[in-house]
Amino acid sequence: MRRRAVWGGMLLYVISAIYVCYLGVRGGLSLPVWNALFWIILLFAAFNALARSFQREDADRQHYLHSLASPQAVILARGAYAAMTMMVLSLLSLLCYILLLGGPVIAGADLVQFIVVVMVGGAGLAAVLTLISAISARAGNGIGLMAVLGFPVVLPMLLSIMRASKGALDGLSWSSNSTYLLWVFAVDVLTVTLSYLLFPYLWRD
Repeated sequence: MRRRAVWGGMLLYVISAIYVCYLGVRGGLSLPVWNALFWIILLFAAFNALARSFQREDADRQHYLHSLASPQAVILARGAYAAMTMMVLSLLSLLCYILLLGGPVIAGADLVQFIVVVMVGGAGLAAVLTLISAISARAGNGIGLMAVLGFPVVLPMLLSIMRASKGALDGLSWSSNSTYLLWVFAVDVLTVTLSYLLFPYLWRD
């Protein structure tokens, strides 16, 4: 039941944000603005969805997890769940966004390539925010610290994602857009690797 409420809250936030944008612009968006607005909505949705990844655990639950699994298994499981959550949320957000704000602005887009960028980008945001959520939870400052740490770390990744998605919307071929696509994928792999290596030190504290 709690998971349903969480999903309901996430979807309500995304749909409300997209609908407000629809009322404000009424189809008058250029392609770069359309792309940027989508990722801004998705970024705040990601913070809203993943901010409490490690906030709900009391000491008893932490000790129980210590007895069941290794720290690497815990962070990989949390990261995988967060990535799946963000990929589903990203696709649902994109569907609503296209229904309300699509049309001629994306007429020449490579939508398959754009969907791939959205999924890889959503997974990357999930990986980064899961690690930052763990750090902020261990520091005892919760969501406030996550916001302070999260935006400077997420910003370089977000810029790369936006460039890759802009190329897809412009209709560039996969080979022409491969530099940004590979960069986004490399950042995803690097983030997962850092989480795997660093989380055991947080786990011991």
